[in-house]
Amino acid sequence: MDIVVILLTVAGLLFFFATTVGLLRFPDFYSRMHAAGKGDTLSSLLMLLALALYNFHEANLANLLVAIKILLIVVFIFMASPTATHAITDAAFESGVKPWTKEPEEKS
Repeated sequence: MDIVVILLTVAGLLFFFATTVGLLRFPDFYSRMHAAGKGDTLSSLLMLLALALYNFHEANLANLLVAIKILLIVVFIFMASPTATHAITDAAFESGVKPWTKEPEEKS
């Protein structure tokens, strides 16, 4: 069980790192929001699943209730994160933020 928890935690951290790299490296607002929305949701899922599994070292009712609460947080994140990302992206589009386009190469 500990190995699964460690693997889920490390995978979640790797996705958080990839999200950070995407936020720093992508050229425009829309691609950065894509990285943030996708990576943050998946990494949160992995980290919270690891936390829920870690909580089951000792099986009793209190630990079961805590794990259920953690899984409810996962459901909330899965509903709220894409919705928030879409709302922020739509607000940027409505306010006139232009998407990045590749500059045409000059011919010599």
